[in-house]
This record gives sequence, C-alpha cells and structure tokens, in this order.
Amino acid sequence: MDDILFSTPDNPTPPNHTAGYFEGVRGARLRYAIFRSEMSPARGTVVLLQGRNEFIEKYYETIRELNAMGLWVATFDLRGQGGSARLLKALRKGHVRRFSDYERDLDLFLEKIVLPDARLPFFLIAHSTGALIALSAAPRLANRIDRMALAAPFIALTNQAMPERWVRLLSATLSRLGLGSRSMGKDQSNRPFPGNPLTSDLARFDRNAAIIAAHPELTIGAPTARWLHETLVAASRATQQAHLTRITTPTLLIAPMRDGVVPYGAQETLSRNFRAAQLVTITGARHEVFHERDIYRRQAMAAIEAFMPGSEQVADFSDSEA
Repeated sequence: MDDILFSTPDNPTPPNHTAGYFEGVRGARLRYAIFRSEMSPARGTVVLLQGRNEFIEKYYETIRELNAMGLWVATFDLRGQGGSARLLKALRKGHVRRFSDYERDLDLFLEKIVLPDARLPFFLIAHSTGALIALSAAPRLANRIDRMALAAPFIALTNQAMPERWVRLLSATLSRLGLGSRSMGKDQSNRPFPGNPLTSDLARFDRNAAIIAAHPELTIGAPTARWLHETLVAASRATQQAHLTRITTPTLLIAPMRDGVVPYGAQETLSRNFRAAQLVTITGARHEVFHERDIYRRQAMAAIEAFMPGSEQVADFSDSEA
C-alpha cells in the first residue's frame, strides 16, 4: 500500500487509509483510495471525483478537512491520468475513448469499492471534468448518492486559443477521420504561476507543482481531439433541460466567478435551469476552488459542511470574507 499513494514534505498522506486498484470498463486498471474519519460514528462517505489531469495526492488537504467533519472519503484517479492506466501508447496524451467510460467507471467504483467498504449515507463532491461526469450520470445515481456538490463543472470553455465552436468542429472532424488521438493545445502541466487560470494561491500552487516534480508520472499533457469531442458533446447533453429535470438529487453548484477555464455565465445559466440545484458563487475565486486562497476556499468548504449532512438551506457564503 505504501507504494500506491505518494507523499511530499508539505503534502503528507492522510492517515487511516486503504489504497489499491480496481478494474474499470474495458479492463482499465484504476487507482483508488478510501480515507477514514476518526469520528465515530461517521457521518457518511464522500465520493470525490477529480478534474482532468488531477490525482489523489492533489486532494490530501481537502480530504483531511472532510475527515475532520466526520466524513470518510472514497476517490479514484480517472482513466488515463494520475495513477490509473493510460489509454494510448503516447502516455502523455490526455485521452478517453468514450465519455460514457467515465460514467461506467464511477458505477463500478460505487459497486465494487464504496458500497461494500464505506459508510452510509453517500455524498458526492466533484470538480470540473469530475463534476461533468457526475452531472451526466446523476439521473441514475439518485438511489445511491444522497447529495452532490459540483465545483466549476466543465460545461463550456473560455480563454482558449480559438472559439469554442471551432474547438467543437475541429475535434469532431478529427475524431470522425480517425485522428482522435491527436493532441489539441499545449502541455500546461508545468505552467508558471503568473497568469494561471487555476488559483491565486501561490503556496498551494507551489505545493501541487512539487508533487508533479517529485512524481511526474502522475500527470498528462494536452487533451486529444477525441477527449475534447466526447467531453463537449457530453456537456451539451448534460446541460439540456430534458436531462436536468431528471435529476432529483439535491445539488450544490459552487461557481468561482473568476473561473479562467469554464465561463461563470455558463455555470449561472446551468443553475437557473437545474431545479434540484442551489448556486453558491465564490467572488474572486479562480477555477480550482479547492486549491484557492483561504478567503475563497473556506466559503466552498463551509457551504459543503452545511449542505452534506442534509440541511435543505445553505447560507450565503459568497461575500462573507471578501
């Protein structure tokens, strides 16, 4: 188990955990971990879904805080990234064959790992691509997941080299031509702090960069055309009114207003069409709200703590520390 998860000097592995691998769709070897709270009895289990090019180690701080709330945390690296199996011979390419593979992996994780080994009730917290996976799968999760918190769901693109409609057209064309494994964009895994769209917190940015420097095998580069095509098609489908009305799980939408990856306006529009959702805006926060400065991050964590045990109301944290 010690060689499954990694620690760095300023990012130690939380205690009382189990780690291993399970078999996802098409035999993909996926790395997972369960982190247990010392509180007894536990208040439940959070299923944590990461964003693109993320990994379990990046969420140690958030996992510790959820454990302190009395919640277990069950998480896994998405296929093609982190400590999970890569899908192409070119290991740096961020690829997926079908977006539905992500959803089926989540189903298998719940069936094989979470339901047998974790503590009821089950909640879900997801970021970016993970939040899109949860949003897409939500109609069939109602009998297993009591509540969801979706942070900066990947439902649209902003600040790209070309308009989103061109990205959609180009990625779809390449995929149809059998060129879906071609990379689109630049490798941003080692981007500098100045001007980054992810976080305004230098200490957390440096901490995550130190993990990557120590374990570069956890990261991937630019997404492939197929990944973009599959993900953007899923985003279009999952944000349609017909889909959203099928979701009955109470949901918290955490929207960072200075998101440099997903336009805030798209997240706000989603909340208006999503009857089961409640919007919490984090004024000033960038895309990775769980890796942001305390003034922003605490708002998200406080909203989650109030919402997850079952309260129907979440206080307005949007400007509480601004």
